[in-house]
Amino acid sequence: MTVHQSRPRAIFLVAAMLAAPAAISPMMTAPAYALIVFDPSNYSQNVLTAARSLQQITNQITSLQNQAQMLINQARNLASLPLSSLQQLQQSVQRTQQLLGQAQNIAFDVEQVDKAFQQQYASVSLSASDRELVTDARSRWQNTVGGLQDAMRVQAGVVGNIETGRAQMSALVGASQSATGALQATQAGNQLLALQGQQLADLTAVVAANGRAQALTEAERAAAVDQGREQRRRFLTPGSGYEAGSVQMFNR
Repeated sequence: MTVHQSRPRAIFLVAAMLAAPAAISPMMTAPAYALIVFDPSNYSQNVLTAARSLQQITNQITSLQNQAQMLINQARNLASLPLSSLQQLQQSVQRTQQLLGQAQNIAFDVEQVDKAFQQQYASVSLSASDRELVTDARSRWQNTVGGLQDAMRVQAGVVGNIETGRAQMSALVGASQSATGALQATQAGNQLLALQGQQLADLTAVVAANGRAQALTEAERAAAVDQGREQRRRFLTPGSGYEAGSVQMFNR
């Protein structure tokens, strides 16, 4: 007889023994007894099931933690850079533009340049009076001096922007190095490119102002040569009041 076959019989005998006194003396209260039966295979199965459930819960917790970290990283990548130098860059560009717009006599305008050169730097008119020649020469000289002054003013303005640009560059580089996400790093890089563009604009303004001053100087020189040639012709024209003669430099 096996163990499994004897177990129900044992349980039945115990139950009969417990029920017998109750049949003999129904007025007496019999104590209750519980028979604890331990099943190792069932216990092992329950432990294994509990372990699997615990592992599933642990995996779910880990998955939730990973999802939370992913959301945090996404929030960091979408966070905007707290620093913006756009306003300062625009102000620097506007200052340089104002200096260029304050060009004296001949502005940075194609139509004005053509008009001024036709009136003041064209070939000297043979019918112009001596007073008009002097007036035109003085006007050209004023244009040249004004161009040189404008070039120096633009240079001074650009030099003033250097310190502002240095401070902005330092702040942007620091913000880029401490960026918490891709968007902040990209925005810092874009602002650094904007700063570089502003510096290139200042350099272009300096080159343009210097070129204008040099062009006015050369134009004045060319016009002076042409005017000098006309004045010499008038001076040597017979009847102009000039008469050739010998001059004695020293008494002998």
